Amino acid sequence: MKPTKMRNQMIYQATFQTKNKQLGSALSKDLRKKYGKRSVRVVEGDSVTILRGEFKGVDGKVSNVSTEKSSVAIEGVKKEKTKGDKFDVYIHTSNLVVTSLNSEDKWRISKLEGKDPRKQPKTTKTETKSDPAKEAPKETKVADNAKKEGDKE
Repeated sequence: MKPTKMRNQMIYQATFQTKNKQLGSALSKDLRKKYGKRSVRVVEGDSVTILRGEFKGVDGKVSNVSTEKSSVAIEGVKKEKTKGDKFDVYIHTSNLVVTSLNSEDKWRISKLEGKDPRKQPKTTKTETKSDPAKEAPKETKVADNAKKEGDKE
């Protein structure tokens, strides 16, 4: 296969799975030791450090992930337009190091730890539902009127 055809498939005609894999970023040394992996897909809520470019050395949380651009927006990394408006700067994921992970997704953490996420115990949500017995049943006069009309006929 010609190199240009292969390159176009990876950039312009890439599937969602391929684009998803291209959002990987390097892990910090501490996280490498903990999880035994070198890279991870960046998600919203991860803390990252920028390694290259204009914002080199800036730390922040990922606020938005763009699969089209293969890059992320980081809180506090903005540029100003000439009219004074500010906009997010998207940084390519290859120029980042993930310093802490967003641990809300238990599936992701168990995958990083090398465990089978399907065999992990499910956490039950402790939602407080109001008892239906305590609530007074709603009666509508329309339904009663409909019954009375049905009886008359």
